[in-house]
Amino acid sequence: MHHDDYSPATTVAEFRTRLAQVRHRIAAAALRVGRDPRDVRLLPVSKTVPEDRIRLAVEAGCTQLGENKVQEAKRKSENLADLDVQWSVVGHLQTNKARDVAAFASEFQALDRLRAAAALDRRLQAAGRSLDVHVQVNTSGEDSKYGLPPEEVPAFLAELPAFTALRVRGFMTLATLTTDAGDVRACFRLLRSIRDRAREENPDLIGPGELSMGMSGDYEIAVEEGADCVRVGQAIFGSRSTPDSHYWPGG
Repeated sequence: MHHDDYSPATTVAEFRTRLAQVRHRIAAAALRVGRDPRDVRLLPVSKTVPEDRIRLAVEAGCTQLGENKVQEAKRKSENLADLDVQWSVVGHLQTNKARDVAAFASEFQALDRLRAAAALDRRLQAAGRSLDVHVQVNTSGEDSKYGLPPEEVPAFLAELPAFTALRVRGFMTLATLTTDAGDVRACFRLLRSIRDRAREENPDLIGPGELSMGMSGDYEIAVEEGADCVRVGQAIFGSRSTPDSHYWPGG
C-alpha cells in the first residue's frame, strides 16, 4: 500500500522509467475492471520538488504538474515559463491567493467553499479567463482533511452556476491515510456514489463528472474504483521530506 522508500529520480532516464512504471500499473488496474487505461489521466505532483528536477521530469514527458501550495506553484510557473507545462493546484486555497490561481493555473482541484468560488470567479472575469475546477469532498470524515461533507455537496453544486468563469469538471477526494485497503476503497466508492447521484439529479452541474482520487500509495485502488485522474507525486519524483499532513488543516 504505502511506500515511503521512493528514491529520488535525478535523471531524465530515471523519470522516463518512473512514469512508465506508474502508467503500466494504472493500465493494469484499469484492465482488471474492464476500463480503458486511456481514460485515466496521470497528474504528476511536484510539490517540494526543486525546479532543476522538474525540468528533467518535463523533458521526460510531463506536460501537466500538480502543486499543493499556491505560492510554490506561482513561483515555479514563473521560473519555468519557458516550458510547455500546465499547472494544476490540488491543495487548499486561501481566498487572498485567488488572484494568483486565476493568473497561472489551468485547473483547481480543491474547491470546497463558496467564498473561494466567488473570489476565483471575480479574478478570472477580470482576467478574461475561465478555470476547470473539481469540488473537493471529505470522504474519510477526518477533521484533518479539507473538503465538503458529502451531505453538503448537492446544495454547493447548485450555487456554482452563478460563477460563470468556473467550469466544474467533477470531484476530488483524499482517502484516509491507512494501510487498510478496504477503508481506502470505501472513500473512493463514496466519491463515486456522490458523483453518480449528482449525475442523476442534475448532470449539468458536474460537467463530465470526473473523479480525481488516488495518490502514490493508493492510485491502483482508485483506478479500480473509477478514478479519471490520479495525483501521483512520490512514486514519480521520490520521497518527500515533508509529510503530507503538512498540507492539511492545522498542518
